[in-house]
This record gives sequence, C-alpha cells and structure tokens, in this order.
Amino acid sequence: MKKVLYIDMDNVLVDFQSGIDQLDEETRERYADRLDEVPGIFALMAPNPGAIEAYHQLSTIYDTYILSTAPWENPSAWSDKLQWVKRHLGEVAHKRLILSHNKHLNHGDFLVDDRTKNGVDKFEGTHIHFGCGEFENGWPAVLEYLLP
Repeated sequence: MKKVLYIDMDNVLVDFQSGIDQLDEETRERYADRLDEVPGIFALMAPNPGAIEAYHQLSTIYDTYILSTAPWENPSAWSDKLQWVKRHLGEVAHKRLILSHNKHLNHGDFLVDDRTKNGVDKFEGTHIHFGCGEFENGWPAVLEYLLP
C-alpha cells in the first residue's frame, strides 16, 4: 500500500507572489493586508519552479493529494484553486484536491506545507516544512527527502 502524501498549494505548488504581481495598484491598496481575499487572485498564480514536475514524480510513488486552505472571505478562491489544479496538473490530480481549514483532520504519512497554521502543527504524520531548515532549497530538497 502506498504512503499518503499531502501537498499544500500556496507558496508550495503555487507562487502566490505571481498573482499579487498581476494586480493593479488600486486593487492592492483596497485589499492591503488581505490580498488573499481579492476575487480571482488564485486563478492568476503561476506554479512554483519545479512544482509540477515534482507532483507528477511523487504521485507515481505516493498516494498524493493537494491539501489547501481557501480564504473564508473569498468564495472565488475555492473554485479558482480547483481550476488551477485542472489547468496545471490535469488528470494526475483528478479529484485529489482537499480544501480544509483543519489540515490535521487528514490522516497521512507526509504533509509538505510552508506554514504551521490551519492544523499543520497538529498533523500526525511528518510535516515537511517547505522553504525552511533542511527544506530551504524547496522542491529539490523535498524530492531528495521523499524519493527512494
């Protein structure tokens, strides 16, 4: 039986800043300190370097899911994230998107996430802290850790 691997979207699979960079100044000012609430922002984001290839590679070895949180005050984020997964990951991620504000309720072996919020700090498996410590190098470090 394959081990279960969860991968977060924002700043792990997805380059959040790439969406912000596409906003006009008026929108940035209106949504200052809450840019994740801008309608449609999640549809604008580009994949992080190496993320798509890493997801495909890991999904051949692990039972892989995308585990992300969508801002409560941004209803379009929920559908934007689904569209992003369909556009960038396609069939390999079909029905593999889980949106939750309580990530610890998902049981698995590994969780790749750049933060400890939304239940990540209570996740019972191994938290691979993307972009920090031994995983500071991002996807190359994660792949080195997870691949046999």
